[in-house]
Amino acid sequence: MNPFENRIQALSGPASDALPVIPDDAADLPHVAIGLYVETGGTVSIQTVTGATRSIAVADFSVMPIGVRRVNATGTSASGIHALVLA
Repeated sequence: MNPFENRIQALSGPASDALPVIPDDAADLPHVAIGLYVETGGTVSIQTVTGATRSIAVADFSVMPIGVRRVNATGTSASGIHALVLA
């Protein structure tokens, strides 16, 4: 049985998938993320859904509940980043 089969997706979660992210200064994510999961902490430079650029310091195994359209390569030192999406 799939408990997600007839569920209406909501921005409050849960995400339906976690996609690996390769930070890029020019390309948006294939799907706008409802959040990010970061395996190895550092700084994450993002472009939010509003178009603002932010640099956020995160610890290992962090969840960032923020709408993200792009993860920038410049300024990002964290790794193992995954976009939490409603696909």
